[in-house]
Amino acid sequence: MLVIGSGPGGQKAAIAAAKLGRRVAVVDRKEMVGGVSLHTGTVPSKTLREAVLYLTGLTQRDLYGQSYRLKEDITVADLTARTQHVVGREMDVVRNQLSRNRVAMFPGTGRFVDDHTVAVTDATGQEELLTARHIVIATGTRPARPASVEFDERTIMDSDGVLNMERVPRSMVIVGAGVIGIEYASMFAALGSKVTVVEQREGMLDFCDVEIVEALKYRLRDLAVTFRFGETVAAVERHARGALAVLESGKKIPADAVMYSAGRQGLTDGLDLGKAGLTADRRGRIAVDEHYRTAVPHIYAVGDVIGFPALAATSMEQGRSAAYHACEEPVNPIHHLQPIGIYSIPEISFIGRTEDQLTDEKVPFEVGVSRYRELARGQIVGDAHGMLKLLVSPEDRRLLGVHCFGTGATELIHIGQAVMGCGGTVDYLVDAVFNYPTFAESYKVAALDATNKMREIDHLRD
Repeated sequence: MLVIGSGPGGQKAAIAAAKLGRRVAVVDRKEMVGGVSLHTGTVPSKTLREAVLYLTGLTQRDLYGQSYRLKEDITVADLTARTQHVVGREMDVVRNQLSRNRVAMFPGTGRFVDDHTVAVTDATGQEELLTARHIVIATGTRPARPASVEFDERTIMDSDGVLNMERVPRSMVIVGAGVIGIEYASMFAALGSKVTVVEQREGMLDFCDVEIVEALKYRLRDLAVTFRFGETVAAVERHARGALAVLESGKKIPADAVMYSAGRQGLTDGLDLGKAGLTADRRGRIAVDEHYRTAVPHIYAVGDVIGFPALAATSMEQGRSAAYHACEEPVNPIHHLQPIGIYSIPEISFIGRTEDQLTDEKVPFEVGVSRYRELARGQIVGDAHGMLKLLVSPEDRRLLGVHCFGTGATELIHIGQAVMGCGGTVDYLVDAVFNYPTFAESYKVAALDATNKMREIDHLRD
């Protein structure tokens, strides 16, 4: 098996095939081992967030006062020191895992010669032909760049360029209120930048619970973030002392930096897909079936290059599934219940359906809520804004959705995932004993809230 790309999907496909006794090779540029996820995506951005929270002392201000800061003048060097350390360590982990499993690494970029052969070009321009029975495309994505915008990586940049900024900007315009835009908006706002988010749609994160998105908006406005919904950036003018974002409505927003977060583009243009009998759509994405097979049955594609949900976690599972299928090893389909995590400040995470989805589908539900300010752990860590919401079926008492906002949301969601995945009911959470004081205890509080409401309805009927 030959895997093109060493990100989360490519790694897991290669290791799974190696464990099943196949000879496996991975093609990727030497400096990009671990893929975009490790170098410009998930790992550096989440590490940057951790550095921001630590150095600004933001999460401690409820306890020590609004002026509390761990470091007064935070520089880009302060932030990137931690990022570089983590990325370096993670690269070692990936290399070690591949070599331990006897996966051959071919440094360079790959392009198809035919449907079984890939030409690998190394950094010196030397070319080598590799032939494989099965090929997995795991090339990932890059930030999409509007053709009308002149990116200079100093004043006008995409989400990759943000990691190489020379200084923390005093003011910033972020174009696009998707997941990446909102994550960076909250980070720079926490650092003290005056952030304006411009979004052509009338809202943000419309796949999330409405109440939780409102709570996040409130917290970001508290950090002096301005939202311009229903607005489009017509032009960005570069000036000696910064940039001027001109909106179609005529508004002008001055800023030290402008960051575009306009979706992502599949990295397929250099693959010569046509020679393998494949095509990509206009966003560079490759279509696959339920086994991650492309139109050519022995060529698979996994990860961001196949589109939604484009998460590191799902990419890993897709890679493993594709390798198992190629090796004719039985594999269960990926569970339909998948958690979504958004590393804004504070975090958002959810699994299952939202209130709006259930209402549209005419599915009855009861809501149980627990607020962090009512938990001892919330008081101890200084998070008075977080909340956990359970959506419960009054008919069979199963969980229909779990929505969390606040400290540790992306970890906390897995308790709900386990209960839902095993077909458990809200009564399990009512009867369970959770460590005290923990955030996990919020499940019991929310479960009691929901069951008390359901009991009231039952009593009225008696």
